[in-house]
Amino acid sequence: MKPAFLMELRALPRDYSDQVQKKLELLAGDPMPDGKVKKRLKNMDGAPCRLRSGDLRIFYTFQKPHISLLSIRWRKEAYDDEVEAEFLGGPTSQSFDISQFLNKPTRTATAPRKTPLPRPVTPELLAALRVDPTWFPRLSGLSTEEELLECPGVPDDVLLQVHQALVERTYGELLQQPDLVASSVEDLLRYRDGELLGFLLRLDEEQRKYVDWALSARGPTLLKGGPGTGKSTVALYRTAAMLKVLRKAGVAAPRILFTTYTNALVRFTEQLLGSLLREEARYVEVRTADSVALSLVRQSLSFADAEELRALAREAIRSARFPGNALQQRARQQALERLGVDYVLEEIHGVIDARRMDTLEQYLEARRPGRQLALTRPQREAVWHVRTTLHQALARAGKVTWPMARALATGQVASLVDAQKYDAVLVDEAQDLDPTMMQVLVGLCRSPNRLFLTADANQSIYGAGFRWQDVHESLSFQGRTGVLRANHRTTREIDEAARVWLAQGALDEEQATVEYAHSGALPAVRAVKTRTDQAVLLERFFTGASRQLRLGLGACAVLVPTERAGQEVAHDLRERQVHAEYFSGRSLDLGAKVVKVLTLKSAKGLEFPVVALAGFHEGTWPAFLERCATEEEREELLARERRTFFVAMTRAMRALLLVVPEKTDSPLLGGFDAERWNLG
Repeated sequence: MKPAFLMELRALPRDYSDQVQKKLELLAGDPMPDGKVKKRLKNMDGAPCRLRSGDLRIFYTFQKPHISLLSIRWRKEAYDDEVEAEFLGGPTSQSFDISQFLNKPTRTATAPRKTPLPRPVTPELLAALRVDPTWFPRLSGLSTEEELLECPGVPDDVLLQVHQALVERTYGELLQQPDLVASSVEDLLRYRDGELLGFLLRLDEEQRKYVDWALSARGPTLLKGGPGTGKSTVALYRTAAMLKVLRKAGVAAPRILFTTYTNALVRFTEQLLGSLLREEARYVEVRTADSVALSLVRQSLSFADAEELRALAREAIRSARFPGNALQQRARQQALERLGVDYVLEEIHGVIDARRMDTLEQYLEARRPGRQLALTRPQREAVWHVRTTLHQALARAGKVTWPMARALATGQVASLVDAQKYDAVLVDEAQDLDPTMMQVLVGLCRSPNRLFLTADANQSIYGAGFRWQDVHESLSFQGRTGVLRANHRTTREIDEAARVWLAQGALDEEQATVEYAHSGALPAVRAVKTRTDQAVLLERFFTGASRQLRLGLGACAVLVPTERAGQEVAHDLRERQVHAEYFSGRSLDLGAKVVKVLTLKSAKGLEFPVVALAGFHEGTWPAFLERCATEEEREELLARERRTFFVAMTRAMRALLLVVPEKTDSPLLGGFDAERWNLG
């Protein structure tokens, strides 16, 4: 079913929705048109059909094994032909000119429109939609679209929720909405009554192939794909497939681990797996990879924060004792100073500690994929001695780093017996786990052929990159690597603009999305002088785009470079009466009916119909540009930040805006191709 169908179902009086349930149960048994109660609206396969249900008309399509519910309409006083014509009419896509929301508004002398609502807003309707009773007095009795959308004092997302339930979408508009899956008609009624929070996305043929693919193979399976190709959704269905295989093999109480990249995704994933697996969801543990590592260490750890680490590393560079004579020692010291403290820390964490290198010889021979700056033997020796000094300083302070904690977890995994491991392990967004963490997850899986990974190298934010077999001998995917190529999330315009912009920082040239489910407006870039200008622009963009797309403000997000910038953006929007809230990765509430303000990196794995990237007015961004000692270091870190930016851009499903300072010398905030970006 389409989300619009679910909203329309909720808006029905209970006796009518009970009537719809009975009709849908009959439809599930036989969807074939009979020319009377069930009628095909166009003479072609896959065309929409109409089902009579008393005073209601239910529109659907069917293609085995699915019946797709599109919309519920009230029968007009005239004929069904009128209802069907209205359903079929209208645009085939929800494209719009983004400039109309960003340009300064102009006053016109035209009289305001008055578009009647299909039926008045009533307390009963508002209760069915679960609207906060606080707004009942202001909303009850409204009879036109204009009165509803401009109702003073009521949050914008509430107005749009009511609007979506009352104002009918055409067939062309409905086709732009995602397909959700319910396992039974009863689930629709459970959703109406608030017992279910949501439904899984429907898989297309390409995605469905990888649910059962290579399940009986001897080794692990890797599924690659760009943003919006549905890797995470396939992983959820793969969990069900693995559970079925384990049950068939006689495992009475299977233990399955599903790891997500962020805390924000844990609860959401649990809800979806609960909907898919029902009672058997208790056999699946959903966690972040790092929480798994901490549970294995079984001791209280105190983590050094970024500033502590930089201070300790700076002191380690100054005080490290290098081999050789005084001249050689000074040369190594100067080499490190040219590299800079941040690059040295990246090398220690992302190369040495992340791969659990125990000797200098291992480091001297190690490949460093993803690191553009080649290090000479003396430079590597110098880095190694700084690492030794840094670890000693951390031990004296009683502090550890995340790579050190993961290394401790790896040691614990080696001592586990089979009974303490998982029957299957699924790892979503594996490209952002360092090699040590991957070793932990591989070690936790009893059998390599029960290990399933999803990855996209071009969304890699952290780490220096690595080859899978360098991580663990079990991670050989020969003949078991699949690639998803169809983008179901973003419009062609947004995805292509982001890919062209990314080109300089791409890690994986193999994947090229060849199909797009949606098209729309070009993403936009606008320059502003002040924070006030930025807030005005964001208000105009979110209000206009959300109303045009018939969505609430809860569908909008601002992605920012730092927590401080996020707090400022949220504050500035609230000053303009736009409900907005800054969320850290751990505190994110996806259901909150506000504009969600997140850092660029916290947004990984998420998606929002309307997205703005903003908050770059404070100082130089990225900050490391001021600290880079060499051009090679600068280019390497810029490539990583380009991938961060790319991930943020591709969180947008339908509308994307970049707000940049009017005066900036950041290479990441300029150079946008006028053919792919609305530069206004």
